[in-house]
Amino acid sequence: MKVKKIDHIGIAVKNIEESLKFYKDVLGIECTEIEEVAEQKVKVAFLPIGDTELELLESTDKEGPIARFIEKKGEGMQHIAFQVDNIEEAIKNMIDKGVRMIDEKPRYGAGGAKIAFCHPKSTGGVLVELSER
Repeated sequence: MKVKKIDHIGIAVKNIEESLKFYKDVLGIECTEIEEVAEQKVKVAFLPIGDTELELLESTDKEGPIARFIEKKGEGMQHIAFQVDNIEEAIKNMIDKGVRMIDEKPRYGAGGAKIAFCHPKSTGGVLVELSER
């Protein structure tokens, strides 16, 4: 398995529209798209920076994973995503190396990417996402 690049950094927010003001007005970063990913109970805003993106995540369900994250830890960085060439191969490689996976089979995420999450207990406390675009 080879990581191609940091695909994106996921940031949990209570309100995307309010959060976008900081990124646009202060940092000059424009949002290119907002989409809802019903399966993950989130609304996602994409903010490209060079060859990576920030991904703002707002929960669409008070019981969703982002709502639970914010309740537990507050707003802030929620995950880091690494782009891989072949997600099935990457998942197998992780499992073979003893990494505990949240997703042992890829699922579809925002932007149509195939994704899988590694459990933070296997990654030094960081929620790691593998992403194939």
